[in-house]
Amino acid sequence: MLTLFHYPLSASSRFVRLLLQEYHVATNLVLEEEWQKRPDFRKLNLAGTVPVLLEDSGMPICGADIICEYLDETCGALRPKEPLFPQNPLDRAEVRRLCRWFIDIFARDTVRPLVHERIIKRAIPPEHGGGAPDSAILRLARANIRPHMGYLAFLVKTRHFIGKANLSYADFAAAACLSVLDYIGEIDWSSQPHLQGWYARLKSRPSFRPLLADRLRQLAPSSHYADLDF
Repeated sequence: MLTLFHYPLSASSRFVRLLLQEYHVATNLVLEEEWQKRPDFRKLNLAGTVPVLLEDSGMPICGADIICEYLDETCGALRPKEPLFPQNPLDRAEVRRLCRWFIDIFARDTVRPLVHERIIKRAIPPEHGGGAPDSAILRLARANIRPHMGYLAFLVKTRHFIGKANLSYADFAAAACLSVLDYIGEIDWSSQPHLQGWYARLKSRPSFRPLLADRLRQLAPSSHYADLDF
C-alpha cells in the first residue's frame, strides 16, 4: 500500500489526496507537520515539505506536480473514458500551467499565509517564530482572495480544461485550494455564484468525502464546510 505524508490544510496535499481517491488507490495517510523538521522525514524529502508519496518499493515521490505525473503514468489507463490528463501535448501543457498556478501561486498568495498565521503559528514555540498571528499578513492574504477568485471564475467560464463536463487535474488543484479556504471560513460564497456551482459539483464527488471529514483540534471547520448544498 502506498503511503502519503501530508498535512490536512495543505492545498498540495489535498490535491494529491483527491487524485488518489479518483483513481481508487488505497493509501495510508501519515500526518506530517513540516515545522517539526523531523530528521526521518528529511531523509525522504530534503526540502522537508509535503506531500510525499512513498511507493511500495520505498521510493519517495516528492511534490504535488511530480506525484500528479506519476499517478497519470501509473493509473491514467484505469479511466480511459474519463482521463484527468489530456493526450494532446498543448492541452497537457495548459493543464500543467493551471495546476501550477493554483498549487503554487494561488496557495502562496492566500492559502499558505492564512493557514500559517491562523493555525500553524499556535503550534510553533515563540523562539522559532510562533505566537500571535500577524495582522498585516492576514490582511494581505485576505485581499488576495478576491482577485484570485475572479481569475478562477474567468477560467471556469472560458477554459476547456476547468469547469467543464470532463474534469481535469486543474479542477482538482483549484478545488483543493478552495477547500482549505472554505474550511477556515475565508470565502464569501454569496459573491461567487458561478464558482459556487462549480465547487459544489466537485465537492459532491466521492473523492471529496475524506476531505470533508477532516477535523483539526486547533480549529473546527466553517459551518457549511461539509454541506454539499452550502
